[in-house]
Amino acid sequence: MCRSLLNFVSVLSLVLILILVLGCESKPQGPSNPPSTTSQKEQPASPSAKKIKVAFITNNASDFWKIAEAGTKKASQDFGVDVIFRIPSAGTAEQQQQILQDLITLGVAGIAISPKDPENQTEMLNEAAKKTNLITQDSDAPNSLRKCYIGTNNFDAGVEAGKLIQACTPPGSKIIICVGTLDAQNARDRLEGLKKQIESTGQQIIDIRTDETDRAKAIANVQDALVRYPDVACFVGLWSYNGPAILNGVRDSGKLGQVKIVCFDEEDETLQGVKDGHIYGTVVQRPFEFGYQSVRILKELAEGNTSSIPESKQIFIPTLSVTKENVDSFWSELKQILGKS
Repeated sequence: MCRSLLNFVSVLSLVLILILVLGCESKPQGPSNPPSTTSQKEQPASPSAKKIKVAFITNNASDFWKIAEAGTKKASQDFGVDVIFRIPSAGTAEQQQQILQDLITLGVAGIAISPKDPENQTEMLNEAAKKTNLITQDSDAPNSLRKCYIGTNNFDAGVEAGKLIQACTPPGSKIIICVGTLDAQNARDRLEGLKKQIESTGQQIIDIRTDETDRAKAIANVQDALVRYPDVACFVGLWSYNGPAILNGVRDSGKLGQVKIVCFDEEDETLQGVKDGHIYGTVVQRPFEFGYQSVRILKELAEGNTSSIPESKQIFIPTLSVTKENVDSFWSELKQILGKS
């Protein structure tokens, strides 16, 4: 009996050991494990994709660019892109070149620039275009390797300014033009469109005053011109800060109401001047769209998508002539864009 019991125990032990060994071997190992039933939230977070980084360079420090910056910020949120916004404080081509070089060193995926002097900056722009996606905005450099231009059709905008001049001055009136520089493509195109429009009514451009974006000089130019040309009928400012500068120069000379003012863009002082009747009208662009669309296009280019670029390589943003009749509605819309009450 004892020997039989011992044999039974031995056999039972062997069976139990065999069951344990087979059980261990049946467990899935390594990559053969079935998918975990743990919820997605409980899984370790995978590293997020690196954001595309692009840049936007202005051509001066005008308030005009605050509106464009608002556009870049909105696009940054909508498209998940990091945007570097750069303003050359002195508004010189040399500053733009340094900013451009710094941004390329940072490795941005694309740059939108408003070239101050496109003809003399073409080589610089071409070098940048070889290293990153380069587009122009506000002012074009059509002979460069830029991918496209986003902004106003400046010849057509000049035509609109000419219509405002014709509406507020009699045929044959004497006109003075004020602008930062005529090196910029947008200034030249606006001037050509304006000239074309006033040909039929014979308004004469008797002087063109440049100020290199120096606001004090811009005001002094107006004051000096009023002494030199006492019969001038209208001042026209081609760049955004020129409107307020002309307004201040005319006011300081005691000639508000005697001399008409036509200008460009939507600085607060310009719009207030229109509202008060001291500025006849201003041709406003859409700098918010300059910023927004530039970021959108640069993101697409970084992803290898060129479908939004037309064959002409020009994407025009429509302008609007603002006079006393529509200034309130336009200004209200602008304040909403900028998040102002």
